[in-house]
Amino acid sequence: MNPEYPDEPPSKSQRKRECDGLQKTGERLLSLKPDELALIDLPADLADALQQAQRIKSRGALKRQRQYLGKLMRAADSESIEKQLDAVVHRNDVNTARFRKIEKWRDRLLEHDSTVLDEIIVDLADIDRQHIHSLVRQADREAKQNKPPAAARKLFCYLRDTENLALTLSESDRRNSAGDQE
Repeated sequence: MNPEYPDEPPSKSQRKRECDGLQKTGERLLSLKPDELALIDLPADLADALQQAQRIKSRGALKRQRQYLGKLMRAADSESIEKQLDAVVHRNDVNTARFRKIEKWRDRLLEHDSTVLDEIIVDLADIDRQHIHSLVRQADREAKQNKPPAAARKLFCYLRDTENLALTLSESDRRNSAGDQE
């Protein structure tokens, strides 16, 4: 729709841009793995067309199938599909960021940074300080004896598991409070 003339339909160029965008969304869907694709709520005809496209080897046939995917996307709730697609694609980004944060915590603990434990306690209130100190001391001994860093790995696993538990509990609390409000 043209903002200057709201009563006029969109121009042919605008319609083409929208169709190209929907076709690109279809191509992004096509690039997903089957288990990732299963996480997205798709209409049956669009899901079938995606499965057919994944089996096609011919370039020309695949191009036609991509255009067909774009056509099916026009009939579907494309905004909802795009939001779900973005969530599936970016969920790995969140996991990577959490992994790096935990690695930094572990490394700072092993370097005897005095402020890191307070930061961890702010994020993870149920953490066992004595267990962390024990693992840090054990990692120091292993490093001095040139042994493999088993305690450092255990420390990472403990931090990761504690954070996963905290996330699970906070999600269940949110669900419960949302259920109470209804």
